Amino acid sequence: MTGILSGLDSLPGEQLQLALELLPGVSRIGLLVNVSNPAHAVFRRNAEAASASFARKLVPVEVRVPDDLDAAFEAMVRERVDLGLVLPDAMFLSWRRRIAALATAARLPTMYGFHEHVEDGGLMSYGIDLRESWRRGAIYVDKILKGAKPGDLPVELPTKFELVINMKTAKALGITIPPLIWERADEVIEDPQRDMPDRLYGLTRLRL
Repeated sequence: MTGILSGLDSLPGEQLQLALELLPGVSRIGLLVNVSNPAHAVFRRNAEAASASFARKLVPVEVRVPDDLDAAFEAMVRERVDLGLVLPDAMFLSWRRRIAALATAARLPTMYGFHEHVEDGGLMSYGIDLRESWRRGAIYVDKILKGAKPGDLPVELPTKFELVINMKTAKALGITIPPLIWERADEVIEDPQRDMPDRLYGLTRLRL
C-alpha cells in the first residue's frame, strides 16, 4: 500500500485555533460527529484535547444518517453553543447545503474541513487541499504503471492546506473578519454563484 493521506489527526485543533482567532469570545463549541465514520473517533479525541487547552467547552453531537442533521443542530441550539465545527466526512460533504442552511438558520458560525462547504454557504473552512493531493496521486499512478512497486513508494503526508472564507455568510452573521485572518486566507468568496466557474477550471480568485 502507498499513497497520500487525506486526513491528519491534528486538523481539528488547528481548525479550532483559527476559529477562535476569528471569534475569541466563544465559550461553547458544538462538534458534529458522524459515528459511522471510524476516523471521527480520532478527530473527536483531538478536538476534545484542543478545546480543553483553549479552556473552551466542547459539545459533541452525534449523527448516523442525513435525517439526523436537523435534530443535531436543534441540539446545538439547546446547548447554547456559539461555534460549530463540522468534521471532514463524505456524508457531510454530500449534504453540505443542508448543513449550511441549518447553521445559518441557527445563526451559528461554523468551521468546516472542505472548501466546498464554504462555496455552498458555510462560513469558513480550513483543511487539506484535496486537488493538490489528487495531482500528487496521479504521479504515484504514473510510477506504478511504469513498473514501480507500491510498497517501495512512501506514504506521504499532505503538504498544502487552504483557508477559505465566505464573506456573504460572514456579513449575514454580523462577523467582521480580522486583518490577520484576511492575510492568511487562500480564498475569500464574495458571491459563491459567481465564483463557481473559476473552481470548475481549477482556478482560485479573490473577488471583492
